[in-house]
Amino acid sequence: MTYQELIASILSLQEEGIELFNAGKSVLGKNILATHLGDYSGTQILIQAGIHAREWITTLLLVEMVRNLYNNDLVKDGGIYFVFLTNPDGAQIELDGVDSLNCDITREYLTLANGGSTDFSQFKANVNLVDLNTNFDANWGGGSQNVFCPATEDFVGFYPESEREVQSLVNFTLKTRPLLTISYHSKGNVIYYGFENESEENIERDRNIGEALSATTNYPLIFTENSTGGYKDWCIDELRIPAYTIEVGADSIPHPVGVEYLPEIYNRNKDVPLVALQKANEFASSIDFMGRIVQNSSNGKVKVKSNGSGYLARLQSLYERRSANWSRNRKK
Repeated sequence: MTYQELIASILSLQEEGIELFNAGKSVLGKNILATHLGDYSGTQILIQAGIHAREWITTLLLVEMVRNLYNNDLVKDGGIYFVFLTNPDGAQIELDGVDSLNCDITREYLTLANGGSTDFSQFKANVNLVDLNTNFDANWGGGSQNVFCPATEDFVGFYPESEREVQSLVNFTLKTRPLLTISYHSKGNVIYYGFENESEENIERDRNIGEALSATTNYPLIFTENSTGGYKDWCIDELRIPAYTIEVGADSIPHPVGVEYLPEIYNRNKDVPLVALQKANEFASSIDFMGRIVQNSSNGKVKVKSNGSGYLARLQSLYERRSANWSRNRKK
């Protein structure tokens, strides 16, 4: 597999009439490709993959999911966003090596961090040597495996949401307003749910939905411990929505998980998008979108106004706060 072949697999969906668009940009200016299936009205969920460079098998999984769902017109009662490859720069480095980059300094920097080796098959980070799934603002830097110096994996960055890919996914999430998210990783054949300091009520909600995903995939469901700063963590901590990390491929398979394992991975996960959307629809009625309060006025009429605590108000507040933080950090 080469990087161009990986991108070609995503672009091939256009030949079947599937519209692709950009969810954002990478550090090197690559498009972060996405699509949407179903209706834009109603409940929305978001599924993203390829945030770790060596885990590009998850990108191919999403391609097959989208192809099947689109050709069989299966998405009803809402819509699903798919973000195919959140870390395109990292995938290029992992698949094609640093010689594919056109900057001598960048090549030397990456090779030094890789212990002087030109074998980048185990590479997880982006071109800035940040592990993107530790860079989100959810107890940033609090994970047991976090490191605080540029590295091929586990480096949290110099401040939360420092990386363009993370900013892109955060902005795209705030814009699309999903009620549930799934992040595909490899490997382990397991589903992680929950996050520290989450309310007991929401943990119970997330566990119930996770059990349905577990039954669909036959992957065990495990509560997250000692891991922070991930996209799943941010969705739970900031948006207060159910979010899951699904690790595909058996632990016995070496990284990177090869294309020969894709059929088995796809068969176990092909129904996940529809099950997730169904479950999101089931709890959507309990979501306070507007944060409305009701007051009785002196003339007997009822007044309804927003108290700013609803889901949409929370998303708008997050967007404004992060825009200010990014602007401030860029000036440092």
